[in-house]
Amino acid sequence: MKKFFQQYYTNLFLNDRLFAALGVCVVLFLLKFFFAWLGEVPVIATGVLLAFFLIDLFILYRIRQGVNARRFTPKRLSNGDENPIQIEIKNSYGFGVNARVIDEVPFQFQIRDKDFRFALKPAEIKSIHYNLRPTKRGEYNFGLIRAYISSPIGLISRRYNLATANTLPVYPSFINLGQYELMAISHQLTELGIKKIRKIGQSTEFDQIKNYVGGDDIRTINWKATARKGGLMVNTYTDERSQNIYCIIDKSRVMRMPFEGLSLLDYAINASVALAKVAMLKEDKAGLITVSETIGSVVPADRKAAQLGNIMNVLYKEKTRYLESNLEALYSTVRSVVKQRGLLIFFTNFESMSALQRQLPYLRRLAKYHLLLVVFFENTELSALSMEPAKDIEGIYHKTIAEKFVYEKRLMVKELNKNGILSILTPPQKLTVNVVNQYLALKAQQRI
Repeated sequence: MKKFFQQYYTNLFLNDRLFAALGVCVVLFLLKFFFAWLGEVPVIATGVLLAFFLIDLFILYRIRQGVNARRFTPKRLSNGDENPIQIEIKNSYGFGVNARVIDEVPFQFQIRDKDFRFALKPAEIKSIHYNLRPTKRGEYNFGLIRAYISSPIGLISRRYNLATANTLPVYPSFINLGQYELMAISHQLTELGIKKIRKIGQSTEFDQIKNYVGGDDIRTINWKATARKGGLMVNTYTDERSQNIYCIIDKSRVMRMPFEGLSLLDYAINASVALAKVAMLKEDKAGLITVSETIGSVVPADRKAAQLGNIMNVLYKEKTRYLESNLEALYSTVRSVVKQRGLLIFFTNFESMSALQRQLPYLRRLAKYHLLLVVFFENTELSALSMEPAKDIEGIYHKTIAEKFVYEKRLMVKELNKNGILSILTPPQKLTVNVVNQYLALKAQQRI
């Protein structure tokens, strides 16, 4: 009895059309007091409405499962990217129905309007497509698919609770890794707004001996091979391989600042994954170190096939902390883990010159043994404010303060360069492109 009640009453909803028809019946009964000639019209109208209500109830509930739906999602979602979601719904009734489908998306999105309305012909299958953009890593729980079905009569709707609730992990951004892979292979960087890099010098890692063609450097002619072959032969060289590339991610409070829904830590994580992919494609070894008030995760540099998955599994769980980073512990860890000279890319943020000065001694010590690249972020809101014309005294004050902070960021770049430390000052949205480009530039210049 309880199951019967749940099936027929808890999933039964009255539509606006029924309330409108009941309102007409009430008006007819009221008018009957003033116009006797209406006679039994109100009673007949009410009876007809009741008959249609029962017919509508019967045709909607006469079969057990009138519609079926499935949700198609990726195995994991990419943080900060548009992820495609698909719902497929099929009408098993012998007549056309009107459907209202509500997908219960994870609460992290704070979306209450994933509401789709459409008509379904008999036995028709329709697909619904939409995108979701997560802004935090972690687990996201999808609920049920609620389908409200009404017949052509349209007095009532029957609710179907379709599909099953499922949980999807949100990993660091991986959807756009293919485009950075293409960058590394083809060097077609202008499509992404990146200038081409002029190669300096010549690598010493031997590749092969080939026939001389016009334009080859005559200094690379292999005279022994030329004597044996009877024609000019030249040596070709390739970029040096198996270099250690470590992404060091600061998890302290300075990385909590949000930008377009993502924190600076998330931008750094997404850039690290893309850089690891490109580095391994260039046959270098990619590694990872995270640091806050203590050392977090350490993934030794490697270029095996599973390395990128290992890095993503570590970064999937990383969160920002509330204390300042301990660079002394970072220096000790780097000295013990990274035995050979390599490229260290340190993702952090400095909001004042005093903050940089506190960390500079440790950065200089790291740069003594490795090629250090410090990546920190431009405050785009302050930059925009500094460019706007001031309209009043308060505006002049705000503009002056904004210009001071923008200028101080540029001073930080000069201070790092003065101490022999490479740096990138970048807007968050351009972080990945700028870091990958800088890595390819250092590779081309044989700095690593």
